[in-house]
Amino acid sequence: MTTETATDQTTEQPRGLDADPVISVRDLETHFFTDEGVVRAVDGVNFDVHPGTTMGIVGESGCGKSITAKSILQIVEAPGRIVNGEIQYRRQSGEAVNLLDYPANSGRMRAIRGGEISMIFQEPMTSFSSLHTFGNQIDEALKLHTNLSKDERFELAVDWLARVGIPNPSQRMHEYPFRFSGGQLQRAMIAMAMCTNPKVLIADEPTTALDVTTQAQILDLLQRMQEENDMAIVFITHDLGVIAEIADEVTVMYLGKVVESGPVNDFFDAPLHPYSRALLTSIPSMFTGSRERLPSISGSIPHPQNRPSGCAFHPRCQSFINGVCDIREPNLVSVNEEQDVSCFLYED
Repeated sequence: MTTETATDQTTEQPRGLDADPVISVRDLETHFFTDEGVVRAVDGVNFDVHPGTTMGIVGESGCGKSITAKSILQIVEAPGRIVNGEIQYRRQSGEAVNLLDYPANSGRMRAIRGGEISMIFQEPMTSFSSLHTFGNQIDEALKLHTNLSKDERFELAVDWLARVGIPNPSQRMHEYPFRFSGGQLQRAMIAMAMCTNPKVLIADEPTTALDVTTQAQILDLLQRMQEENDMAIVFITHDLGVIAEIADEVTVMYLGKVVESGPVNDFFDAPLHPYSRALLTSIPSMFTGSRERLPSISGSIPHPQNRPSGCAFHPRCQSFINGVCDIREPNLVSVNEEQDVSCFLYED
């Protein structure tokens, strides 16, 4: 989808945005302590996810999107560690808890992880155990998070495999992951994440390995499940066309920080941050010529251990203010009632 088609979306506000957030991330910091130094992969991230809505998180590779998602579930691999912040979660019972108060391997956290909050991982080829059949692995998730009998769990798993487009689902339940293609593993991962009927779904590049037709079917399935169960979705992707199609709000990340957030229509109609504008101009539009070279963002993301002084984006920014952007870090400020941006162009 192009930016032009994105602006045709309805301006009606999703009803979930009026409700209390199901997840509120505040000042989240996740660092990796390596021999070469400390990598601030997530550096003070804030955002809210409302019930029945989709929060899209966008940015180039290396911006901290996946680490933010893993931090919510406390599955950050060593030497990474969450060093600061709060992740307020409103449980299905209505109880509000800070997920970071629970040890990562505690019973309470394991009851939430994979049950109330599920995740579709970015790399399905490495997310399944090669020593167990897929049926064993999805049955383990259902056994942990439901009270169904063994036969009921098998029928539910088969049903979900069929819903995501796996052929001969009853037979595939008895096969090992190496018998699945990359696209089939991606669909199987989606089935495993959805079968527990989660309240929040974190989808990290869920349609990357799928062809366009299957991608559209999976997105339709996620939206139907969202409507039926009032499910909240955190959708991480590089594909701004997908964001325009399914997201209600957008959070733009750069080098571990949020640089802009707001409703999806405002993001496509009037992006505020120079990085947001650069992302949008680098995708094709209906006016792009057949052999016309697409604009690109100059430079590349700095190494996390070599962060530039001041605003992290200033070496690549077309609106760079000498003596300001290279010295101080901008704060995330509210520009209007809907949009927040971290840029000196909008500070007093």
